[in-house]
Amino acid sequence: MVTIAERLDNAYARIEKAKQQFNRLEPVDLLAVSKTKPIADIEAAINAGHTKFGESYVQEAIEKVQHFSANKQLEWHFIGPIQSNKSRHIAEHFSWVQSVDRLKIARRLNEQRPTNLKPLNILIQVNISGDVNKSGCQLSELDELVEYIDSARQLTLRGLMTITEQTDDAQKQLHYFKQMRACFDRLRDQYPQLDTLSMGMSGDLEQAIAAGSTMVRIGTDLFGKRQ
Repeated sequence: MVTIAERLDNAYARIEKAKQQFNRLEPVDLLAVSKTKPIADIEAAINAGHTKFGESYVQEAIEKVQHFSANKQLEWHFIGPIQSNKSRHIAEHFSWVQSVDRLKIARRLNEQRPTNLKPLNILIQVNISGDVNKSGCQLSELDELVEYIDSARQLTLRGLMTITEQTDDAQKQLHYFKQMRACFDRLRDQYPQLDTLSMGMSGDLEQAIAAGSTMVRIGTDLFGKRQ
């Protein structure tokens, strides 16, 4: 039986192979998507040296964050859709939020982030493929959201995130990812602190890295299919 440590090694190797294949020099981080997975699986990943985890379900995530609260090296990213009535819990327990897609949520996170904690690292989720089944702001809404987050005291704008439409067409995947990279580069000209472009998952990380992703989100290939 393949261990989580071995699966992590395979994921790191896959990322490095894609970087070399497409001559990408920027670092590419691996976010282990641990939603729905038991604490034992996260412990196995931590024991293998991994520190960055992505969660989507608030109550489940808080239990995990609190369980591992003594480990200050861990980085918890909220990556799921954000309901207004859950924003306070996210603001209080996470260090990164990758799924901010509207002004109302950005304002709530800024107001609800405890002042004794460092500002929340924020990625704006963009619905680059226009898929009605995916979350994310439209490109026409992006600049207003960027301006607010950049000015907010308890938020730090770090970059963009996307989840594209489900397709096995590698050229279509690459097209969407290149659009995202162009958008990221345009914003970085004005906001040089931007350093994170989160795009690509188990099924399309090669195309994402080819286009310039700096973070890929992998769940199934590390922890197996959801129960």
